This record gives sequence, structure tokens and C-alpha cells, in this order.
Amino acid sequence: MKLGDAGEARVRGYLFILGRALSSFLPKPVALDALKEIESHIRERVGETEPEPDERAALERVLDDLGSPQRVARAYSGEMAIEEAVATGRVAPTARALWHLATTTVLGFFATLGLFVGYTAGLSFLAVALAKPIFPNNTGLIVINGIPRALGFFTDVPEGAVVWGGYWLIPIALAVGLLVLVATQRGTMRFLGWWRDRSAARHSLPVMRGLGGGVGG
Repeated sequence: MKLGDAGEARVRGYLFILGRALSSFLPKPVALDALKEIESHIRERVGETEPEPDERAALERVLDDLGSPQRVARAYSGEMAIEEAVATGRVAPTARALWHLATTTVLGFFATLGLFVGYTAGLSFLAVALAKPIFPNNTGLIVINGIPRALGFFTDVPEGAVVWGGYWLIPIALAVGLLVLVATQRGTMRFLGWWRDRSAARHSLPVMRGLGGGVGG
């Protein structure tokens, strides 16, 4: 299908809004490259579409399949964060990728929740190791009536409670904390890698991963 003046104006309007939306998620040079890729995809889809029942209806079907410009921008920026996180393992893109999945999919929400628990547990053990030499009498395992209740640093030890654990607790807490963090990070990379591959299998055009069929499912 070859677009007339009205169709070209509609595409330019869509791309203008999309460009504004992409700029709110991505650095300007990256947003411009993304806009060019998505425009190329739109025009390819339009070229393969028959003008039935008319040009306007056919064009709207193509744009509706993609979704609103805001939705496309969110999905594109999320997929870029996933790609960067898998490639580099850096904290910032990993956090952005998990946040994107947690706020757009049910599976992503529960997976991110589980990974968050893992990171929190690992950091908690490291905090115990750091606090023990500074507050030796308030850091350790709280035992009440012979029953362990909590592990950590306590500003106020409950009456009748005993803080159990000497300085030997430091290397154990360090080892456990690092082990949990490493395991959680590996789990995160496996999950994001699986999600990227799953998205790639469902969408043949890399730039449109997550589009035209739900954001990542």
C-alpha cells in the first residue's frame, strides 16, 4: 500500500508523539536511532498491507497492532535495558530491566519480587558482618527462652533475650551474604536472558520485541 497525503500525515503525527515519548525514556541519540528503526518497520508493514477497505482503515490497523506511541516507547526502552543488563550485568540497567518487567507483566512482577528477596537477604547478612565489630553486644542471633527469634543488629534488645554469637559470626555472615548475592545475581541474569530469548523467538524483528502482541507477554 502506498500512502497518500492523509496517510503520510498520520504516520508523521504518530512518529512525532513516539519521538517525544522515546526521548523521555532514552538519551536523545539513542531515541533518534530507535525512532528511525521503528519508522522503517512501520513503513515496511504499510508496504506489505493491502488498502482494504480503504487506506485509512488499513493504516490504523498497522498502528493499532503496534500500540500507542507511549506503549511502544516503554516497551522499546525496557527491551534495551534487558539487552544491556544481560550484556554487562551492571546494577543500573539490571534494576531498570527488572522494574520494567515488574510493572508490565505478572510473571515479571513475581520473579522480580523473588529476586528482590534474594538481594535483600544477601545484603542483610553483609550488614550483620559490618555491624558486629561496631556493636558487638547488639548484633547476632536473638534467643528468647532458648528459641532463636531473629538475626541482625538490634538497637534495643528485648528483655529476657540473649544476643548469641561472637566475632566468629563475621566471616560466616560475610560468606553467606556473598553466596546469596552471587546466586541471586546469577539467577537474575538467567531470568533476563531467558526473557530476552523468549521475546526474540516471538518477534522476528529485534526492535519490535515486546510489541504487537503484548509487552513481553
